[in-house]
Amino acid sequence: MKNTVSHVVSGEERLPNRWLFVIAAVLMQLGLGNVYSWSIFRNPLMSLHGWTIQEATMPFTLCVVFFAVGMIIAGRWQDRVGPRIVAMSGGALLSAGFLLASQFGQTLLGLYITYGVLVGLGVGFAYVTPIATCVKWFPDMRGFITGLAVLGFGAGSLIVAPVGTALISQLGVYNTFAIFGVAFGLLVVLTGALLRNPPVGWKPAGWTPPENGPGSKEQRDYPPSEMAKTFQFYLLWVVFLFWAGVGLMVISQAVPMGQELANLSPTVAAGALGLMSVLNGLGRPAFGFISDKLGRKGATILAQAVFILTLLFILPNARDFALYTLGISLIGLAYGGSLSVMPAFTADYYGTKHLGVNYGWVFSAWGAAGVLGPIIGAQVRAATGAWEGAFVVLAVLSAAAAALIVIAKPPK
Repeated sequence: MKNTVSHVVSGEERLPNRWLFVIAAVLMQLGLGNVYSWSIFRNPLMSLHGWTIQEATMPFTLCVVFFAVGMIIAGRWQDRVGPRIVAMSGGALLSAGFLLASQFGQTLLGLYITYGVLVGLGVGFAYVTPIATCVKWFPDMRGFITGLAVLGFGAGSLIVAPVGTALISQLGVYNTFAIFGVAFGLLVVLTGALLRNPPVGWKPAGWTPPENGPGSKEQRDYPPSEMAKTFQFYLLWVVFLFWAGVGLMVISQAVPMGQELANLSPTVAAGALGLMSVLNGLGRPAFGFISDKLGRKGATILAQAVFILTLLFILPNARDFALYTLGISLIGLAYGGSLSVMPAFTADYYGTKHLGVNYGWVFSAWGAAGVLGPIIGAQVRAATGAWEGAFVVLAVLSAAAAALIVIAKPPK
């Protein structure tokens, strides 16, 4: 059977079904996706301590930055020792960050260090491990499997946000931090303990790698020092920056945009954001599947086309809930694709041996996009007095990403 791993290695070791690692990846990412739910803490913290929006948002910004930093560190470590130890260490860091935040998060500095640095590093350590593991077990469907592996990260907020909100109302912010520390820490550690790489040279039964293509014996594994010498790395980095920047800008401003464009109440606009998060999660396996069938370039260009059409024609005319929800949901769908297509691109171009650290460097573009995308969008909105100006700028970035990926070729 194609999708099982049942042959015997060295006459003794029987390998597990490879879909076990996909299940572990989805469950782990559900816990890691708590970072998308920081907003449930923001207003209660502002009310408790009189902090400004900027001060109460900084822990999330730091978490995003150290998430990207943690991926680079963990990627290099994982390539040496395998995914299990790194994933479990990420769970321990995540747990420690939340538990310490419950004790020392009454000050901004304490919260910046405990949540911003420790939780961010913990998420970064754990996030890369199931992606690299699943790509190695599924060379025959890298895009789709990567999308499934990160599906939980996008969908996690659907569970975490309502549960966390209920806990905060009943037990308070700091007790909720402690509960999150125990629950998410255990989830990540236990699922991380299941991860392992396939034996060297392993491939799925019945699958033949394309000649000179991804997964073939001729494909070269680039260490990060050599990857950095290829122009393709910088091209992928910029494409990821623009792709993620457009999506994160719209996600970060979805509620105020809904209030202004469609005259929605904050509650109704938040409901639209919830539907967007569903499409964000589904976009990951969907565009991963498309990239396996149409190629990585085709999936990337399709996502940018969805961005451009939505930004120029749907959102500027979104005067009611239905059209506004359709617009931001299409943005979420196309944005979600970046998180499955880009790791598959990295594996295709640079091999899987050093995928952990290589994708960590490529993923640093997402960290930059998480900071720059929302800032650029908000600044253009403030300068022009309308969201339509920001939409045009974002559409130009999408067009640039599509143009750049057209010239991309695997390094030789």
